[in-house]
Amino acid sequence: MITIGGHQVAMDDPMAIAGLAAAGLVLLLLILVLRAAARSARLTEPLLYQMNQVGHRVQQLSDGQQQLAGGLHHVSEAQAHAQSAMLKVMESRLAEVSARMTENLSGSATRTARSLGELQQRLETIDKAQANIEKLSGNVLSLQDILSNKQTRGAFGEIQLHDIVQKALPSDAYTMQATLSNGRRADCLIHLPNPPGPIVVDSKFPLEAYEALRRASTQSELAEAARNMRTAVRSHIRAISERYILEGETADGALMFLPSEAVYAELHANFPEVVREGFTARVWIVSPTTCMATLNTMRAVLKDARMREQAGAIRRELHLLFEDVRRLGERVERLDSHFSQAQNDVREIRVSSDKAARRALRLDNFDFEELSPDPVASVAADLVAKKDA
Repeated sequence: MITIGGHQVAMDDPMAIAGLAAAGLVLLLLILVLRAAARSARLTEPLLYQMNQVGHRVQQLSDGQQQLAGGLHHVSEAQAHAQSAMLKVMESRLAEVSARMTENLSGSATRTARSLGELQQRLETIDKAQANIEKLSGNVLSLQDILSNKQTRGAFGEIQLHDIVQKALPSDAYTMQATLSNGRRADCLIHLPNPPGPIVVDSKFPLEAYEALRRASTQSELAEAARNMRTAVRSHIRAISERYILEGETADGALMFLPSEAVYAELHANFPEVVREGFTARVWIVSPTTCMATLNTMRAVLKDARMREQAGAIRRELHLLFEDVRRLGERVERLDSHFSQAQNDVREIRVSSDKAARRALRLDNFDFEELSPDPVASVAADLVAKKDA
């Protein structure tokens, strides 16, 4: 910074540099003029004029520099104001962005916590389902173990038969594991009245033949499995017909219970001739569903038979009921006559009360002349008094 004419001028200012250059030029000119003044006096006036012009230009440069300094000051103030306003706007925007980020982070944390909670619940549900699946798998394996053994498979069919019979019939209408006169023990003996008489239900389960039929992959395996299926079912039909149909002791027929709907459906769909052979041998094949329907029909038969047995007792009860109704009618009639007599008595009491009220009113008004004895009224009053008595 240098001071020229009481003004501070920066060395890097273009106008200052131009002024200095001009001043240097003026000095150079002055030197040249002084040197030239020694040679020629006539050049003094033009040089003075030029110097005046240069001084005037220098003054103009100084004024321009002052104006430039004032403009720069205004620009500086405007820039400072703009920067302050920009800082305020930026602070406000940053505060808004911070608040939104905080809110978004809080909402995200809440949603994340909720999602984690739901995920935990679903994992617990999956764990429970997994435990149920493992339990079910264990039950399936246990069922396979049961069905793989003939004795346990027979017990399974007997238990299922007992459950169905217990639900369909009263307890005194059947006997489980009943022993017949030939020494054979039936799975269930249903005590139907004659006819048809007691009927046997025996449980059979040709599982090996059915599974071989399901596993057959070639035509020869299928034919072999079908032959074994026919043989197994026919042997069961023949055994039931020979052991559990006894003339004079049981009904003229028996039921073969298949504890599997799948085996029953396979038998009726692909082996109808075996089913017809069962009809011929008077052995009817039933599944859990058809067995329940058959037992419900038997229940209706038992109910009808028991109603016939109790027909005499029912007639006696009906006669007693008729006598009770007749006595009730007689008592209602007597009660009605009592009500009629009571109504008559109330009506006569009301007539006497009205007469007494009129007589009391005349006494209150001192109408003694009206109290003079009237032969007709006196006779009527005597008749009413006697009737009241």
